[in-house]
Amino acid sequence: MAYFDSASSAPLHPVAHQALQAALDEGWADPGRLYREGRRARLLLDAAREAAAEAVGCRPDELVFTPSGTYAVHSGMAGSLAGRRRVGGHVVVSAVEHSSVLHAAHTRVTDGADAAVTEVPVDRTGAVSPETYAAALRPDTALACLQSANHEVGTVQPVAAVAEACRAAGVPLLVDAAQSLGWGPVDGAWSLLTASAHKWGGPAGVGLLAVRKGVRFAPQGPVDERESGRVPGFENLPAIVAAAASLRAVRGEAEAEAARLRVLVDRIRARVPELVPDVEVVGDPVRRLPHLVTFSCLYVDGETLLHELDRADFSVSSGSSCTSSTLTPSHVLRAMGVLSEGNVRVSLPSGTAEAEVDRFLEVLPGLVAGVRERLGAPAAPGGGVAAPDVAESLVVDALGKLCPIPVIELAKVIGDVPVGGTVTVLSDDEAARLDIPAWCEMRGHEYGGRSGTAFLVRRLV
Repeated sequence: MAYFDSASSAPLHPVAHQALQAALDEGWADPGRLYREGRRARLLLDAAREAAAEAVGCRPDELVFTPSGTYAVHSGMAGSLAGRRRVGGHVVVSAVEHSSVLHAAHTRVTDGADAAVTEVPVDRTGAVSPETYAAALRPDTALACLQSANHEVGTVQPVAAVAEACRAAGVPLLVDAAQSLGWGPVDGAWSLLTASAHKWGGPAGVGLLAVRKGVRFAPQGPVDERESGRVPGFENLPAIVAAAASLRAVRGEAEAEAARLRVLVDRIRARVPELVPDVEVVGDPVRRLPHLVTFSCLYVDGETLLHELDRADFSVSSGSSCTSSTLTPSHVLRAMGVLSEGNVRVSLPSGTAEAEVDRFLEVLPGLVAGVRERLGAPAAPGGGVAAPDVAESLVVDALGKLCPIPVIELAKVIGDVPVGGTVTVLSDDEAARLDIPAWCEMRGHEYGGRSGTAFLVRRLV
């Protein structure tokens, strides 16, 4: 089985496995006690903190371990906002932040807090503009948040430039570094940083929260003497030791492995559009994580494609509405304005063999073609010369039909109207808001906008 979903959770690194086993034997005692076993546990905890802080680029006393990356995000945001409550309750985030950031920001508003959230838009690659981000900062902005790299499309954000803008405005910047920390430190004068060990090959259940000295921070909820009063409860010391050991190990391998995986990802980015018709590769082609590539396929049911890939022994992920319980496209793809149907995210773990990537490229075209055939997708782009007696406009009723059927029905009839004629697609599927405009851009037709459930398309070629 080829596991291509390390962006969700990376396989446990061998060093993490070894460190975990050793720490289970040596680090089971309370590190807060003064007897021999407690002192041994304290030495292990201190060493882990120093190793993690070195990788992050902060002081050991600025870093605490949390039960997860999500906990680190939530506690980091809550503590920073509480520490700056006199400034105001305004929060600035990018529109493509991880859901843990967006949920924490918007929950404060729905809970009735004196808060407001500004989501900074991104371009079609998924990147924010530092100038646009800076313009969103206000006198009452208490906190700004920006991921170091996107978890769905791999685009690396201009953190250093945004951090400088935040510094000039006197606003702390929280960076979610979950996807990038294993590849290297985050540049720029950030104020708070979070990460999650299972993203770099450490054990699940360990997160990091770094808070720079001088940043106003007031821990929320009951506190105790653990982790500088910021994370209550007994530390999971074996997992913490394994997380720190694996972080040091993957960082030592990062330069060589990044160069190797980037070659494989470049091959996927180049070959998939050549092998599979009607594909959009999304994300920044240059400023991106070395191991991650995302593409979307027209006329494809994303859930069926993922099942077919699983049957072919490939584990991949998707941001398509067809694979989600909410039946809505990923908020990242929505913010980027790119095609969502048939979305596939490939994120290669360290050690991925070249042969596995070659086999993926061999089987993918047939699987996509099979799914399209079962869904009745057109074999070729709609076009040609319409009959002289056809109507200038047609209406396609796709109400109640889910992605990718509305786009398939559109593609079937676009050739039945003359150049300049229109097709109105009736669709209540959330994905249609993205996929019909994306289809128009890929096909060279004009998207005329949406009114309720009606999407207007004008044939241009």
